[in-house]
Amino acid sequence: MSSKKYDSRARLVRHRRVRKRVSGDPARPRLCVFRSHKHIYAQIVDDRAGMTLAAASTLDAEVRHTAAEGKIDKASAVGTSVARRALDTGIGKVVFDRGGYLYHGRVRALAEAARAEGLEF
Repeated sequence: MSSKKYDSRARLVRHRRVRKRVSGDPARPRLCVFRSHKHIYAQIVDDRAGMTLAAASTLDAEVRHTAAEGKIDKASAVGTSVARRALDTGIGKVVFDRGGYLYHGRVRALAEAARAEGLEF
């Protein structure tokens, strides 16, 4: 079994374990993170309604046109962007779902940038 295949399966197991306990509701929606090799995506989800309330990624024009170089800087820009969009829609508190990834590197940068922008979790 290749290392890449094992890592992705292990991440999915961790993600399922976390999702048993973490759920977003209208009062505190879930801020979930997906990290690919090139990009990072964040969205705020109300699990009861099954709706995405706000989203941002490194593919958005707002993030692409920043002067951020490197994946961690871009992740910070995504965190700032998703927090601004959430605050514009009236969402102030969220539950953080790291998606089975370690709270380190890009995931941590995104979370800290969202907190610095005013999002509480």
